[in-house]
Amino acid sequence: MTETQNPLDVLIVGAGFAGVYGVHKFRSMGFNVLAVEAGENVGGTWYWNRYPGLRCDVDSLEYCFGFSEELQRDWTWTERYARQEEIERYINYAADRLDVRKDIRFNARVASTAFDEASALWTVTLENGDSYQSRFIVMATGCLTVPKTPDIAGIGDFKGELFHSVRWPRQSPDLSGKNVAVIGTGSTGVQMIPLLAQQARNLVVVQRTPAYCVPARNGPWPEERVEYWRQNFSQLRDMAKNSRAGVLHEYGILPLHAIRPEDREADLERRWLKGGPNVTYAFNDVVTNKAANEVVAEFFHRKIRSAVTDPATAEKLIPSGFPIATKRMCVGTDYYETYNRDNVQLIDLRTEKLEQIEADGIRTTDGFYPVDVIILATGYDAMTGALLAIDIQGRDGHRLREDWSHGPESYIGMGISGYPNMFVVTGPGSPSVFSNVVVSIEHDIEWIADCLDYMREHGKRTIEADPAAQDRWMDHVDEVAGRTLLNEAASWYRGANVAGKPQRFMPYVGGVNTYRDTCRQIAANGYEGFNIDGGSDARGEPAIAQAADT
Repeated sequence: MTETQNPLDVLIVGAGFAGVYGVHKFRSMGFNVLAVEAGENVGGTWYWNRYPGLRCDVDSLEYCFGFSEELQRDWTWTERYARQEEIERYINYAADRLDVRKDIRFNARVASTAFDEASALWTVTLENGDSYQSRFIVMATGCLTVPKTPDIAGIGDFKGELFHSVRWPRQSPDLSGKNVAVIGTGSTGVQMIPLLAQQARNLVVVQRTPAYCVPARNGPWPEERVEYWRQNFSQLRDMAKNSRAGVLHEYGILPLHAIRPEDREADLERRWLKGGPNVTYAFNDVVTNKAANEVVAEFFHRKIRSAVTDPATAEKLIPSGFPIATKRMCVGTDYYETYNRDNVQLIDLRTEKLEQIEADGIRTTDGFYPVDVIILATGYDAMTGALLAIDIQGRDGHRLREDWSHGPESYIGMGISGYPNMFVVTGPGSPSVFSNVVVSIEHDIEWIADCLDYMREHGKRTIEADPAAQDRWMDHVDEVAGRTLLNEAASWYRGANVAGKPQRFMPYVGGVNTYRDTCRQIAANGYEGFNIDGGSDARGEPAIAQAADT
């Protein structure tokens, strides 16, 4: 059944921050737009994820829409790092104020999309068989929405309660008096474990790879801070847009060798006490210079040893085998201190092997741990998982699952060769998860909207990334990452956390400011690097701005 007699101008897949803003933006420009969302409500990542302790790791005053003075003026964040419930309320507030729900269909999971070259239309088919036709499709499927379930022997034999953090029940289970195990100590585990330890009778933490965790120092916002942001929001937002990560961190301006040892230590300590990820920006060469990286890592190691009373446990919690800041930096509250509790036990899979899950517990090479509840805090099939869950069929038999079988490729993260009139929001090849993603979402939606307006004004039918331009962009993404230490870690930035997933460093790490400049130049020069109506409107090779110091 086709739901629209006349084709839409724009169909958006997803109704998180990107989908909500996309509906508002495209509609305000006179486009006939519809978003389809698999969930029952708006929220995206903040709808699907709701595990205990879940918070954003960007200051809430920055992790919000910036296009509307009205939205930011009339909403008050209660804490520095907002809880999931508050962020979900915020997105609902924005959806109501923008009146976008009438143009969103909920409980509508997309099964496939197919491009017809003769009509230059996309057909988007839902799992229930309903379909829509649209000139353009915008994939706002999010970077962190698809759970990664580990392949552990015997997991199907477990007779207790089994939960995945990404699909946490809306009615949170009562874990009091139970023996609980958490598998995974990335950002999710770091946020969950201190709260679970307060509820459970006993908590067993199964650690595959220790994470670096910086204290959040979370708390209510002082009224004067909130008022300052209200009065200066536009200026502060512009400063963030022109920063390396789209966040107003204190970016160190000097390399390690230019700072006296005593001053390095004092600044690291000051940043640690302030809280948040700022500590990893103390020097401007932390992710490019091994010596600078080791200074910061050793500082963290000392902090872990001072926080954990049992020396053997402390050593288990110290990361090794990868440079600091090459995996996602965790922001937590009392994470290391939680291991001082009598009811918390740490299994380090670097020293003992997980053999299997049994009906009533977990067996390792060192023994058996009886548990009533197992929680999988094993993360996501990040950045590509949600896109590849859909059967996306482009021009001339292109299928995204096949085209990306050796790793994702895109042009500036938004266009993909072989897929005309399809755009991706914060896709691989863009700053995405290496930025304040709301800043990146707004940029991408606005850039796409301007592109569609260009197509309309010039009477153009199709736009598609040129394969040569795409190759050059991905070479640039690889080259910039190669200047850093980031490829030395088996991180989810590379897809290394999913067995069989082709590994390629996916985010663009040249800087949000650099990326925005490049995209601006591409648009100003007639969308260089894109083929429009089957031919290139570009004049020469697309300009790539000089990548910022990473």
